[in-house]
Amino acid sequence: MSHPQRVRPALFFIALTARDLSPKNQILKRLEDLLGMVVLEGPVYEFSKFTSYYEEEMGYPLFKTVLFFEILKDPEELVELKHLCYEIEKEHSQDEKRLVNLDPGYLTLSKVILSTFKDYAHRVYLGRSVFAEVEYIFKEGSFRPLPWTYPDYQEPMILSAFNQAREIYKGKLKCL
Repeated sequence: MSHPQRVRPALFFIALTARDLSPKNQILKRLEDLLGMVVLEGPVYEFSKFTSYYEEEMGYPLFKTVLFFEILKDPEELVELKHLCYEIEKEHSQDEKRLVNLDPGYLTLSKVILSTFKDYAHRVYLGRSVFAEVEYIFKEGSFRPLPWTYPDYQEPMILSAFNQAREIYKGKLKCL
């Protein structure tokens, strides 16, 4: 029989998408109160070449980066973080259209989890309208995409950033 165990804290990240990334510092001030300082920023890349999903709402071209934070947190805090990001998105809107999209998630040694308000077959409900999906699993020395992994997350430069973040996370776990 398995027994309840204390869950290891996770390394949280936010994927930031916008036409103009200049609000990043203002957004970071809100997030750093909860998550600490950014310990790694992934490359900035043109997100529009992967999807046109956000173009009607947010315009074209769109750029994206992933920001990894220093404070390890209980994975269940993903629900609260998703709602905080939603509030920040509403604050950075014009005419009810978002200027920024914030997708929070976390990583552990074995996986990367993304949150969303949208249900689908491969997503698990966490509560308060939030769903989660496994974006990567760690196998053979690297994070590996899954059949539903978003196209931009399959890019080597993005995988590399998540693998770097995993190394930072491993170092932080040794200090616990």
